[in-house]
Amino acid sequence: MDAEVMETPTRQRVVDLILNDGPQTAKQLADHLQLTPAAVRRHLASLEDEGIVTSREERVYGPRGRGRPSKVFALTDAGRAEFTQAYDDLAIAALRRLQEVAGPMAIRDLAHDRVAGIEQRYRELVEASPELPCLQALVDVLDADGYAASVRPLRAGDQVIQYHCPVAHVAAEFPILCEIETQLFSRLLGTHVQRLATIAHGDGLCTTHVPHPLPTPQIPKRK
Repeated sequence: MDAEVMETPTRQRVVDLILNDGPQTAKQLADHLQLTPAAVRRHLASLEDEGIVTSREERVYGPRGRGRPSKVFALTDAGRAEFTQAYDDLAIAALRRLQEVAGPMAIRDLAHDRVAGIEQRYRELVEASPELPCLQALVDVLDADGYAASVRPLRAGDQVIQYHCPVAHVAAEFPILCEIETQLFSRLLGTHVQRLATIAHGDGLCTTHVPHPLPTPQIPKRK
């Protein structure tokens, strides 16, 4: 049997894990697949060469140990398009039918249900780590949920960056999913936020601007 054909099942399992569980390191994938990290890296290298996955350094909180940070692998836009089309087509068909039967508010309610889990995990994290800044807590929860999130500091504020969106193609037809997510960010952070780009609209990533709070104006005392 051709070696490439023999390797196809493992290659597909690697992609399925990243698709369903979000970006992961080679070691995490190897543990799930009960393979050696070296074997998984061989598949990841091939997928990266084909533009199916991309890699970035894993974020490390606290003191960094010796050696280079591990790489985290995520699906590219091309990878998502290739491996999620069937799932997305089914989801879109189901939502279209739901909208026909129950009306647009049913989609809005579904969008609220979708972000409810993010909100719950955020509040649990904040309660467990009260010293953690709200913005970092939100990014940590998004990252754990497979959004490959990070923070980019700017002069006038910060940007929440999401390198992956599990529902990108569905959100392209039902933008209410992005709207409700943006409203959630604003509610959790206690400030107005602005969505600048989304994967659902064809951008390479989702970015949300979080402005720094305005300084309190000082009213001069009357002499």
